[in-house]
Amino acid sequence: MFIVDTDVHNYWSSAEVLLPYLEPYWRDFLVRGEKPGPRGSFPHGHRPWLHPEGFSRHDIRPETEDDNYLIMKEKHLDLYDIDVAILTADEPLEASTLANYHYANALVKAYNDYMIDWWLPKDNRFKGSIIISPTDPHGAAAEIRRLGGHKDIVQVLASHGSQRPYGDPFYHPIYEACAEVGLPFAIHFGGQGGVNHNAIASGPTAYYWETHALLAQPAMTHVVSMISNGVFEKYPDLYFVVIECGVSWVPSLMWRLDANFKALRKETPWLKMLPSEYCRRNIRFSTQPLEQPQNVRHLWETLEHMDGQNTLLFASDYPHWDFDAPTNLHIPPAWRDKVMGLNALEVYKRIEAPAAAARVA
Repeated sequence: MFIVDTDVHNYWSSAEVLLPYLEPYWRDFLVRGEKPGPRGSFPHGHRPWLHPEGFSRHDIRPETEDDNYLIMKEKHLDLYDIDVAILTADEPLEASTLANYHYANALVKAYNDYMIDWWLPKDNRFKGSIIISPTDPHGAAAEIRRLGGHKDIVQVLASHGSQRPYGDPFYHPIYEACAEVGLPFAIHFGGQGGVNHNAIASGPTAYYWETHALLAQPAMTHVVSMISNGVFEKYPDLYFVVIECGVSWVPSLMWRLDANFKALRKETPWLKMLPSEYCRRNIRFSTQPLEQPQNVRHLWETLEHMDGQNTLLFASDYPHWDFDAPTNLHIPPAWRDKVMGLNALEVYKRIEAPAAAARVA
């Protein structure tokens, strides 16, 4: 089976791997500046809660910089016969929480160069994401245009913690750049704290598990905002990928949106289709973390209402604590070829289809 894993976190042992890629001025910031954690931590405005066990699986403990790849190769890429692994970074997503957007831009630019130099050449299964800091959309657009032509870059990625819902025209320079270079725009759970809004709509949470269970809230807001602000009328070929935000909420949200739109459509005359039709055409959702009811058929019935066979993309979230193995994904068996890999080919145009076709055959 052809497998595209759309959420593989490429860790580092220390944020100081970025030093060779920073200009002297920003290098001094990273070495000498105040930040949460010890020397080598990545600077960010910290979230209000802390994970009680750390984010990584306990069996993955790299001791050297090279271990980050070697352990991934042994315990994930080779073990599960992954064909394509889309790298989604980790701490660099938190750059969006910094008040100093010049510094945030410098950090994500350094990460992108490090990822291209250090990670992509290590394994021909790797594809990269351009990490952006959306607090400066014009700076983000410049970074997309700087690297968007790289043959192994397949998407633009930001945190789902943000200052405004992503459909706001403030962010449209990002989508203009994405459309120009032909890349999807993706958001990944994280980036709460600092200048960004709380993860939860009604106020800050106290515990990590409480927050994790509610991680869909910002994603719901972004999905509705992208549709209602007409992003997909303005950029009809743009794919919006929602990573690590759950999926079972999608059908009920679309039911509610379609009903309200039919009654109140004069507010947004630029929309030509039902919200659910934009969702099916332009938005894709990663599987991890897939909800786990006691009777899995309850989940499958829900997923059928969002056309899950065609709108879901497999993600493992390696090496995080809630990792989903490709062999243990609770989706209908008839959907596996499409969800595990073939759906990704429609979104990530630079993944070579001939290799996929050969593998499926």
